Amino acid sequence: MSVRDLIPWRRGNEQTPTVYRDADRNPFLALHREMNRLFDDAFRGFDSRWPALGSVFSDRGGWPSMEIAETDKEWKISAEMPGMDEKDIEILVDDDTLTVRGEKRSEVDDRDKQFSERYYGRFERRVALPPDVETDRAQARFSKGVLTVTLPKTETARSRVKRIAISN
Repeated sequence: MSVRDLIPWRRGNEQTPTVYRDADRNPFLALHREMNRLFDDAFRGFDSRWPALGSVFSDRGGWPSMEIAETDKEWKISAEMPGMDEKDIEILVDDDTLTVRGEKRSEVDDRDKQFSERYYGRFERRVALPPDVETDRAQARFSKGVLTVTLPKTETARSRVKRIAISN
């Protein structure tokens, strides 16, 4: 036996050497390995408390996807909620926390589905608000499946913002 016989190259065509792992030859073993990796990735950060989103907001992650933007005068929180109506969404401000919750219902009966990757059910997202927000003047708008909550900053927070010119 020569050393060449021990190398796991494709026999017959020596010009294109390809190395296989055992799991790659069997599609079920490859699927098993990928599913294990998927669950490992999904539950890796499960023991951490509340991952921080930026330095001001705390957020749990999940659905709906959110965006948070700050200007000199206000905070804007946008959430994508395609296929939902305003009547299915509830927005609450309690202490220094903004809560967006609701329920997305299926349009068709479950018996008709063979496969679905769409999200249905109840959801709740909480965002910790900074102390410089006027919650009494908060406004919400829902248009084309996007919820936008605008929270104006207090006058003292706006007066603290100073622009600094950059010189050469």
